[in-house]
Amino acid sequence: METRRPETLGVSITFFVIASIFVALRFISRIFIVRRVGLHDYLMLVAWVIDFGFSFSLFYATQKGLGLHSRDILPENKAALGKANYAFTVLYNPALMAVKTSILVFYLTLTRNQKVFRWANYVTLVVVNAAGFALTMVNVFQCRPVSAAFAVPVPPGAHCTDIVTLYLSSSPVNIITDLAILFLPIPILTQMRLPFKQKVILVVTFSFGFFVAVVDVIRIAFLQQAAISRSLAMQSIRLQNTSRSDFSWYASLSFMWSAVEVNVSIICGCVPSLKPLVARLIPKLIRDTDDPHTSPHHHYATGDSPVAVPPPVVIPTSGPSPALSPSGSNGSKPYGTGSGSTTARRQSSNQTNQTMGILDFLSEPGNGPQDAEANTHTSTSYPPNITFFDFVNMKKPESMLKLNNRESIAPIALTTLLFFLWGFAYGLLDTLNAQFQTIVQLDKWHSLGLHGAYFGGYLLGPLLVGRPVLKIWGFKSTFITGLCIYACGSLVFWPSAVLTSTAAFTISNFIVGFGLAVLETAANPFIALCGPLENSEIRLNISQGVQAIGSVLSPLLAKKVLFKGVQDVASLVDVQWTYLGIALFDVLLAVAFYYLPVPEASDADLKELADRRRDDNMTKVAGIPVVWLTLALGIWSQFFYVAGQEVLSTSLQPFVRAVHPDTSLSPFDFLTIGHSVFAVGRFIAAFAQWFLKPRWILMVSYIGLIVFSVLCMKTTGLTGVVMVMLVYFFESGVFSIIFAISLRGTAQHTKTAAAMLTMAISGGTFFPFAQYAAYLAHGESYSFCVLVALFAAGAIFPLYLNLVPAVKKQVDPVPNEYLRRHHRHHRRRKRASVKTMHREKENPSQGGVLSRRRSLVFDPDLLPDLPMPGETHQSSTPLSIRNSNWSPSSPMDSQASGHSASKRVSRRDS
Repeated sequence: METRRPETLGVSITFFVIASIFVALRFISRIFIVRRVGLHDYLMLVAWVIDFGFSFSLFYATQKGLGLHSRDILPENKAALGKANYAFTVLYNPALMAVKTSILVFYLTLTRNQKVFRWANYVTLVVVNAAGFALTMVNVFQCRPVSAAFAVPVPPGAHCTDIVTLYLSSSPVNIITDLAILFLPIPILTQMRLPFKQKVILVVTFSFGFFVAVVDVIRIAFLQQAAISRSLAMQSIRLQNTSRSDFSWYASLSFMWSAVEVNVSIICGCVPSLKPLVARLIPKLIRDTDDPHTSPHHHYATGDSPVAVPPPVVIPTSGPSPALSPSGSNGSKPYGTGSGSTTARRQSSNQTNQTMGILDFLSEPGNGPQDAEANTHTSTSYPPNITFFDFVNMKKPESMLKLNNRESIAPIALTTLLFFLWGFAYGLLDTLNAQFQTIVQLDKWHSLGLHGAYFGGYLLGPLLVGRPVLKIWGFKSTFITGLCIYACGSLVFWPSAVLTSTAAFTISNFIVGFGLAVLETAANPFIALCGPLENSEIRLNISQGVQAIGSVLSPLLAKKVLFKGVQDVASLVDVQWTYLGIALFDVLLAVAFYYLPVPEASDADLKELADRRRDDNMTKVAGIPVVWLTLALGIWSQFFYVAGQEVLSTSLQPFVRAVHPDTSLSPFDFLTIGHSVFAVGRFIAAFAQWFLKPRWILMVSYIGLIVFSVLCMKTTGLTGVVMVMLVYFFESGVFSIIFAISLRGTAQHTKTAAAMLTMAISGGTFFPFAQYAAYLAHGESYSFCVLVALFAAGAIFPLYLNLVPAVKKQVDPVPNEYLRRHHRHHRRRKRASVKTMHREKENPSQGGVLSRRRSLVFDPDLLPDLPMPGETHQSSTPLSIRNSNWSPSSPMDSQASGHSASKRVSRRDS
């Protein structure tokens, strides 16, 4: 008799016993050593009580036949087995919900001063409990009537949701919350300055959550294996419990891993609270005195830091304390980090007899009974440039508006990775939508609905989430937010595929579009602003070209590798591992962005830069300041351009079949060729802007779009295919040029303008429906009249740019248009004292970047920032040395330093 009962029962009992031991040790530590039991402890006790019922139901079910084939289960045991299975499925989500709530409440005790951290905790708490409650109700009412879930025989007419399918569908929620719980404390941990062993202990303590995520993935693999195995047997993945269909055999290992997941979660949740107990029983494991890294002769123990920065100041929350003064210049060691900081905290503890924060409790070296939670809360402050944990450089980056071309390369290259990411996502979505459409037999209207749902995310994402985050927290936070939302959307593909639900698939498309819209709200203006503004269009076209490369590669990879064997529902479920990988990559990239020094641009800096051309920007056209009229028409043009781009994308394959049916290439091959032409065109547009003005290129592009769209209506055969490829070519540079031109001069409103321009991408939502209606009425060639109309509407913008003189002066970039790095306050005072005549900046741009004159004689703004004549005698320190807060020790040093500073400035401006 084939059975899975021994492994199911043995593994489940082992993990439950270990979890029970950890809970017992937790309360021993909290009651007898710390002498304080918190809310998170009570919640963990509730989780263990639920886990007891959850695990016991699994043990009982295994005893009654779980793990056997249905034919081998005794008839008298089937009713008891059904009830045990029902109890197990109902208690699973409450157990996880209680464990995760306990951990998140524990996180809230880490600090009371991290506002963003607390809000993230509260959001995760809401998601955990709302999703847990909803899934619990779904499990309770998995059958109609409820008694059908465990009745033997099943009542006639009863309808049940397959529990394996239900578990698979809820898996993304568990993965998302597991990852959130794993990464939430990282910002707190990496801001701590601790001895080496304490760092290791802290990292290991909070890394145990990684095992929960691993177990969850293993559990999903077994669930999917069970679902596919039953699907192959029953020809449907959505089975009803009316037939039982060997449920006890296929679900046994999945249930076992569900029990392992809950118990491992309890174990990991208890680990941080065991530190006082370990410190009492094995103090040498915690103590740093015998560690060579923390001995009195080691820089960590003495307070010396590997970086030349003052250590944090300990500030007790109650009661005055003597001020700690920094060490002098006689070589004595500075005041406190490491053991010195610990001593200060303990002295404060003995004076105030207050409980210290959990963070201090975890970071205290273990010295026997003194490790109890009886200290004051502390707050620390750090200089802006500091290395945390010996490997994370949290140096505050310079404003992006002050970077020259060379300095902007690194941050632009990093952000361009995000462009490739959403190009890759767009290509995968198109291919997966086509496969899903085939499997569930969707018509064209529903397929366009999936496409429209993706672009519908652009209608809401930029203004609802993108703009507020960008305005309040900056570009880095917006990148992280967009990546996290995109990861959630990728995971939602799992239940949509398992359920083969069009509604769920539409929601997943919308969430992915929403996340990428938030990402694009920050990424496009970041590229446009990071460096001299004269090259904004060039930088943006290059980054968008990389995005186009992603949209070429991903369909090829999907069609030839990832989705090659997707012909039925079971294989569609198997593809979801691809999206799990994408989601994990997004999360890791978001964590990387948190630590990378991403340059920012404040509203004040943006306003200062725009005010240098205030007269050009505020000139009125038709009674409206030209900068706002340009922005409004830019949004208009962007909306219709993206609409035309998506009409072409969705209609290309039917168009090729209609005009050139005898070709040996497939429509997918033509789509790949079109995307490749589009990618190459963006790099050509970037190159052309070295010689031509952006508004000229935009005008030529729109003329080409209209002309070749009309020719598509009039030609057939290979000629018609060539015409449509030329439409792709002239499309390529339009988006980037519109975006960069419309953003220019918007000052402190730049981030709002970027959000509105990103929202204009939602034009791709609506017009593919109009094109398909025209196709049904008059054929594929005639339907391109919609394309002609859209591009004609967008062409109003380049006409406006090239025909209105005030507009030409406002949008044409000027050389070296970025904030100067060195301040000129002293020069201004000197100029005012000698009554130097002020010269207004001219606009010498005659063509592309290479055509703009760079003579220092004709453009005084290109002169290096050197002291004025006469300043040298009044100030013995050159300007570059004053800015770096360093004083030369001799006149010879001063002259040499000033000479090198002059060379650096000259190189930068060249």
